[in-house]
Amino acid sequence: MTAVEQRFREFKMPDVGEGLTEAEILKWFVAPGDTVTDGQVVCEVETAKAAVELPIPFDGVVHELRFDEGTTVDVGTPIISVDTDPGAGEAAPQAAPAAGKPAEQPAAEAEPAEKEGRQANLVGYGAAPASTKRRPRKPVPGSQRSA
Repeated sequence: MTAVEQRFREFKMPDVGEGLTEAEILKWFVAPGDTVTDGQVVCEVETAKAAVELPIPFDGVVHELRFDEGTTVDVGTPIISVDTDPGAGEAAPQAAPAAGKPAEQPAAEAEPAEKEGRQANLVGYGAAPASTKRRPRKPVPGSQRSA
């Protein structure tokens, strides 16, 4: 990731656990220029099944709200942009990377959660992959095969 891509992070519309592909933004609780903290509720969305408040998974200053209230947004679409290093001065978050080549992030620069093999456990994200373990199966009487 380039410095600009690391500085301006996007929060995408999550799958709120209902298996639905879209949600309507009911209300924004933040505006551009507001400071947000990890876990702070930034908006309320409604699916065909429920209304859910969405927390942001990082700290920073709101740079841009990508959609107005009342807009239906597909899951996976960025809905808010946050400046995670507001003291770094002005930089354009729309700066395009070099033509056609996506920047690769070295493993040493990966976020701490990625290093530990964990993901944020926000609405619709589920538990960390290593958090569930299967118990060993018990043998069923009379089900042994003859050789």
